[in-house]
Amino acid sequence: MNRRYRKTIIAGNWKMNMVPSQVKGFVEELKPMLPKTRTCDVVLCPPYPLLPAAVKAVKGCRVDVGAQNISEFASGAHTGEVSLSMITDLDARYVILGHSERRADNGETDLLVNAKTLAALGAGLRPIVCVGESEQERERGLTMERIAYQVKSALWSVTPDQLKKVVIAYEPIWAIGTGKTATAAQAQEVCQNIRALLRELYGARAARGVSILYGGSMNAKNAAELLSQPDIDGGLIGGASLKPADFAAIIAATAQE
Repeated sequence: MNRRYRKTIIAGNWKMNMVPSQVKGFVEELKPMLPKTRTCDVVLCPPYPLLPAAVKAVKGCRVDVGAQNISEFASGAHTGEVSLSMITDLDARYVILGHSERRADNGETDLLVNAKTLAALGAGLRPIVCVGESEQERERGLTMERIAYQVKSALWSVTPDQLKKVVIAYEPIWAIGTGKTATAAQAQEVCQNIRALLRELYGARAARGVSILYGGSMNAKNAAELLSQPDIDGGLIGGASLKPADFAAIIAATAQE
């Protein structure tokens, strides 16, 4: 982490879990475990039907709410889609884009992730853009090429001013929900390369201001080691974000110097 230049962010991706009636209890349990001194920005990203309950529950505490996806279309005949205005009207501030599960289950392409990124930025949302390689790509030495392609595609025509609101989450596909975790050194290597690519695209000053999160099975036990890396500025947390005590422990790990 480097707090001098960029925000530390711990974002919980609840995926397709919980129901609206459980949200208040979760937040009430989490609140007293949050650090008294704010050491990071905390974000909860529940499924769409839970957003109103989440926004209501976090009022008065230092937690923001985000969506897990949005449509690239502003409105219209797009059955089953959710627009940016629907999300922003609920006071959500963040949105996860390009998660590997969306890419695999719903056929989302890099070009679509770019369209959604531009739409989110235009609506004032902070996109958390997910990138990551498969196990086969890592075994073949293609990690950096794959990540570079995803980053460049997602940021096509994003301006330097807009880049200030972009968050990038490195999530090796082979470490999502598998119990496997990249070593701190492996995660740092990729995040460092992402920052080097941003430096090449936007210059050193812009690159050092972008928060890069790690999202491959970060948990209460490994968070401190991962967050000690200079180019890892937080985490996009899956399963551990569904347990208040575990999520709070990851948040507490950001207090390290």
